[in-house]
Amino acid sequence: MVYLDNAATTPMSQASIEATINVMKNYFGNPSSIHSYGRDAAKILRNSRQTIANILEVKADDLIFTSGGTEANNTAIRGYALANEGKGKHLITTSIEHHSVLHTFEYLRDRHGFEVTFVSPNEGGVITADSIKKALRPDTILVSTMYANNETGSILPIEEIGQLLGNHQAAFHVDAVQAMGKIPVFPKKLGIDFLSASAHKFHGPKGVGFLYADTNKFDKLLYGGDQENSHRPGTENLAAISGMAAALNEANENLESNFNYVKDLKEDLLQELKDFDFYLNQFGPTLPHVLNIGFEGIDHDLLLMRLDLVGIAVSTGSACTAGATLPSHVLSEIYGQNSPKLRENVRISFSEFNTSEDLKKFVQNLEKILGD
Repeated sequence: MVYLDNAATTPMSQASIEATINVMKNYFGNPSSIHSYGRDAAKILRNSRQTIANILEVKADDLIFTSGGTEANNTAIRGYALANEGKGKHLITTSIEHHSVLHTFEYLRDRHGFEVTFVSPNEGGVITADSIKKALRPDTILVSTMYANNETGSILPIEEIGQLLGNHQAAFHVDAVQAMGKIPVFPKKLGIDFLSASAHKFHGPKGVGFLYADTNKFDKLLYGGDQENSHRPGTENLAAISGMAAALNEANENLESNFNYVKDLKEDLLQELKDFDFYLNQFGPTLPHVLNIGFEGIDHDLLLMRLDLVGIAVSTGSACTAGATLPSHVLSEIYGQNSPKLRENVRISFSEFNTSEDLKKFVQNLEKILGD
């Protein structure tokens, strides 16, 4: 079995598994309870929050634990827009965002009368800071972009956009789900007001994530308790939070070596594929963790099915739309809605858990399938 779909989810690391199990076995108390069981649980919650805060170089009180990236994105975007519409009703995002962002902006537009500018990639398939600048207006209150695209790996100019917004009223939200645990991310230095992350993208548990919020001026989505500094009521998923903190801490300790290892894997695979007839869906600076390629005239659904039958897992794009037959909205924005390339793309995504042997098996089976 070869797993090359790490942009969809990653296997849990041993450190994360051990931290999660430890809490499940030994710390069942509610962190909000005042007795010793609760205090022990609260200490783990506090330490986990501080661990993540230290990695991001932010205040621990500015971290809100969520159920994942989707909830974090919704909380930041809906929460800030609805709490600040008195300052303006114009919002900016890009057309290549994850659907948890795109659909939230569509909701604000359709149900609450906001005007949304969806910035498209340029002719080279790249989102530029200048395109964001051109979309800015005096009544813009929020700009939201991803750090790295989940389908192509393209890295957006976060630092430039942060600098651009330094003298503007608009808050800056960044969906860092694909970047967290892979490259250094320091919200304060980058001028980021809101940042979303999800544990299962960096070898942590599913169903847990966090939102960094450098402001209290946003509405909460849920009501009923004072947890998470009154921003996210509900008893915290302590075991998963502990596992997330352990996974991110381990990733951070090995950030450079893991990055270089994955970079070498990607370069090795491209070398192995040099005799294949394929093209790259790669635009601008790109994370090495994602390789999006196309085989002219080869239907990707059939190719993925045949690879799966021999135990190799890759994808065509976002796992959140994998059950749909719709083409990639990201590549549609770049190539056009009628391009045949929308039926040819394959996403191969790596982690430091992959090996050279994985790549050899993938290439060997790919060669057999394409040769039939």
